[in-house]
Amino acid sequence: MDIILGLIAILAVIGLAMLMSNNRGKIPFKGIGIMILLQLLVTWFMFQTEIGQNIITGIADVFNKLIEFGTYGVNFVVGGIQVGENGVFFFDVLLIIIFFATILSVLTYLKVLPLLIKYIGGALSFLTGLPKIESFTAVNSMFFGQSEALIAVQSQFHRITENRLYIVSASAMGSVSASIIGAYMQMLPEQYVLVAIPLNMFSALIVASIIAPPVVEDEDDDVDIDDVSGAKSIFEAMANGALDGGKIALIVATMLIAFLASLELVNYIVGVVIPVEGASLEAGLGYLLLPLTFLMGINPGELVDAGSIMGLKIVTNEFVAMLELVDMQGQFSEKTMGIVSVFLTSFANFGSIGIIAGTVAGIDSEKGKTVSRFGLKLLTGATLASILSATIAGLFL
Repeated sequence: MDIILGLIAILAVIGLAMLMSNNRGKIPFKGIGIMILLQLLVTWFMFQTEIGQNIITGIADVFNKLIEFGTYGVNFVVGGIQVGENGVFFFDVLLIIIFFATILSVLTYLKVLPLLIKYIGGALSFLTGLPKIESFTAVNSMFFGQSEALIAVQSQFHRITENRLYIVSASAMGSVSASIIGAYMQMLPEQYVLVAIPLNMFSALIVASIIAPPVVEDEDDDVDIDDVSGAKSIFEAMANGALDGGKIALIVATMLIAFLASLELVNYIVGVVIPVEGASLEAGLGYLLLPLTFLMGINPGELVDAGSIMGLKIVTNEFVAMLELVDMQGQFSEKTMGIVSVFLTSFANFGSIGIIAGTVAGIDSEKGKTVSRFGLKLLTGATLASILSATIAGLFL
């Protein structure tokens, strides 16, 4: 029954994306079918085979070791501050981002990541028939944040049409940055975070290619990685990465303060207006998303609670929702935990519309206005992509 519901959910996502499509006659169904098949194969391999489990464990061990190194640096700076036994989220989770951002910056300067991304993107383009720039951006989005993923293709912006702009923006919104994966893994089960990364890459491309099918000539489809770093030495790359990581940590901390405080305010108002035990914004979102969570394969007794966390992520951000999930994880089954965790592992929320529109405007002011115009459509597509990823993960749990 769960498999049937999951297949219905996948068809529903594709159907909704087709309703939003601006050119149904050009939808690349062959490439979409190939990517869905690749998603199923990747998820089966990672969840159901011993080799896949060993790969997840190996990658998780590497990240955990890197977290140890990052923690050493954090402790040197803030180790004298007395904290409670539960620690401090800013010290224990967010400041680790600085070290991960430094590593990414160095690997980018050394051309390790750009070459890897270019050739994986080229292979994806060859297999699916999708354009190279879109494929490159999708792969790039597995490693870099929304702004960085778009800046990496800024030299190609003059040849990117509105449909292609939608796809690269959707890939950026439907992704997560490798610099904050370590932070996610300290809150969510590591296997779900790691599986969500490739699933989201495919899902964002699938949904965006249906909504805004790309049409491109061969001569308008080159990818340039000659100057993606901008640093003149490895030490400058380290400094740039550390500063970028520090900015990310502070931005996340600022957003958490604002969103969590606002959530408390909204829930207080809801409690006054609706004096019923359990009345809250999260509960309302849970009931609103109940049909969706049912199709995704979440256990019947957990539908409302799971939906509340998923809805909270859309209206706030993934960190707010993850903190809520940490508090409630003892109430969820393993399958529900996996589905919700995969859904949360992306940047698909209202705040991301402004981030992406601002980044694009910094590259090309006219295209920035275009992104602002289709901002809600972009969020809807990215949310459908998260639903697709979580549903496919649920088929194997």
